[in-house]
Amino acid sequence: MTIVRTLATIGILWAALAGIVPQASAQTEPTPTTPAALSGTLAKVRDAGAVTIGYRESSIPFSFLSPRNEPIGYSIELCKALIEAMSDAVHKTLATRWVPVTAESRIDAVVSGKVDLECGSTTNNLERQKRVAFSPTIFVSGTKLLVRKDSPIKSFRDLGGRAVAVTSGTTNEKTMRDIAARFKINMNLLVSRDHAESFALVKSGKAEAFATDDVLLYGLIAQDRGGGDGESNYEVVGEFLSYDPYGVMYRKDDPQMTRVVNDTFHDLAEDGEIERQYKRWFLRKLPSGTALNLPMSPQLETIIQTMAVRSE
Repeated sequence: MTIVRTLATIGILWAALAGIVPQASAQTEPTPTTPAALSGTLAKVRDAGAVTIGYRESSIPFSFLSPRNEPIGYSIELCKALIEAMSDAVHKTLATRWVPVTAESRIDAVVSGKVDLECGSTTNNLERQKRVAFSPTIFVSGTKLLVRKDSPIKSFRDLGGRAVAVTSGTTNEKTMRDIAARFKINMNLLVSRDHAESFALVKSGKAEAFATDDVLLYGLIAQDRGGGDGESNYEVVGEFLSYDPYGVMYRKDDPQMTRVVNDTFHDLAEDGEIERQYKRWFLRKLPSGTALNLPMSPQLETIIQTMAVRSE
């Protein structure tokens, strides 16, 4: 418990510094005033006439499919504001192209140029920063466990000899492997393609727990109720096992794009738009008819307040 809390505290301080302060190169790079001055992602989307968005199919309420099979969610709405800013930067109205990505494919999709922005529920950490860049922090979460309400599992310490679902390519998978090794817990990790498949393993009885970010677990439970008045058969248990600050991914070493991203998020924070979108997706009813009813954490409130202060 002490180790987890210490890591969480360090993580919050790191996110407030590393996730919000624009890169030095972005501060000195002039904002392009003519199409000829564009480079990197902005040149790419200008030439293509469109921004390609990588979205997740079941990362509720960040990025998921509506009943009409359209990408919706908190991250999606913030990315729409980024597309408007990119259109202004290239002096051209840009269309939006949608490409589904998974936890395992999302980073490669950004690096390869298959998508220009990844708008989902992706943790910003030092390992991933070696390959991609991140927007300022848009949410703070951490790994917990989803179990049936009648399950004897109340903590990671109860996982010995039990099957635990994790989603491939997530920080949660690494967290659970690290915990199993550190505490010598002989758990059987079942790796799935996406969060919906991981949840399905618990629903079918093939796994006794699903380990991922707590907010995603609450979202899956809300979606599973489907607007019904009955109580869910599932609950989220245990202490936080990791610290996970979310951000929008884009290609690294691109100072013009970094400037657009940081300026956009400053404007969204200063205008109150991030808070409005938070209320829409975390406090009001989702298309399923249920609501997460998850107030904004003090950590995220502080991050957004800091984001609203422009760095010169």
